[in-house]
Amino acid sequence: MAKRVGVDKWLFGTVLLLVLFGLVTVFSASAVMAKEQYGSPYPYMLKQAMWAGLGLLALVALMRIDYRRYNNPKVVFPLVACTVLLLVAVFAVPGSHHTHRWFRFGGFFTFQPSELATPVVILFLAYFLQARLHKMEDYKGTILRAVAPPLLLIALILKEPDLGTALVCAGVVLFMLYLAGMQMRYIGIAGLLASPVLVYMLWFVPWRRARIEVFLHPEADPRGAGFHILQSLIAVGTGGFRGLGLMEGRQKLFYLPEPHTDFIFANVCEELGLIGALALIALFVALAYRGMRAAYLSTDPFARFMAFGITSAVLIQAFFNMSVVVALLPTKGITLPFISFGGTSLFVTLASMGVLLNITRDID
Repeated sequence: MAKRVGVDKWLFGTVLLLVLFGLVTVFSASAVMAKEQYGSPYPYMLKQAMWAGLGLLALVALMRIDYRRYNNPKVVFPLVACTVLLLVAVFAVPGSHHTHRWFRFGGFFTFQPSELATPVVILFLAYFLQARLHKMEDYKGTILRAVAPPLLLIALILKEPDLGTALVCAGVVLFMLYLAGMQMRYIGIAGLLASPVLVYMLWFVPWRRARIEVFLHPEADPRGAGFHILQSLIAVGTGGFRGLGLMEGRQKLFYLPEPHTDFIFANVCEELGLIGALALIALFVALAYRGMRAAYLSTDPFARFMAFGITSAVLIQAFFNMSVVVALLPTKGITLPFISFGGTSLFVTLASMGVLLNITRDID
């Protein structure tokens, strides 16, 4: 198969457009809040721009490094071990709002180790499954060994607690195992085993149960528990077809909580309308097509798993975020890839795109 002269330019261009879209929308969503907090409208946008710059540097660097170098136990297992250690170490740091998710370095720099879990899980599964495609019936030698490290990472993330990131990671694991040829009966067994844990965490943890109840009946407490989702729906509905115009949104004016992070898509809908929302969705569809195309055309099983895993992780996260904003799912605290304010998420996603772009060099 002929080797590409360069990377997939359509994928590269799509990533750049998503980053630019994100910077513009972060500024629009955060300017008024930043002015109130810091006396300037620019702090959130400048911090996001810094992370975008670092992420793009990582993307360019990893785009030039042969992905086959990662197909090595001396790379895979140290990365898994380091991620586990970081997820354990974060519990030694004073928590915020009863959670232990971030390492904080001064008032400007924060690092969220759970963001590393999904790409590390993708790397591990790609390495582990590539040589076991004809052994997927062996649940002891293949299935259990494949899911053991991801389950450890997911358990640590749940302990933080961060159910949203854990669900994204679990979804990626499920899709990659299915791609490898795992039969549906194993997926059914996994679902049965996971159901009691999921039911307990959603229904018997008081604050998560409150989220479920608010999701089902947000109008029952419009000024309290239902305020967040109702304000999101108002923002989405207010935008109409064309939107109110960039920077002209009203829900971000201290009505919609966190308009620059988890609910930034609501701000997009309000200011840019259905046209802007569909344009953003179209960019994710384009990324999905080029990423899955790379997975389909790759003859190297390791590359196929890596491309599929990276692409599916972005899509699962985007699906969860947008579904929460339009009240199709309960609030989960999942950011919108490339778009939401958040340095660790943006940097890790762009670095992952660099690996995916390198994989595209080896396909027609």
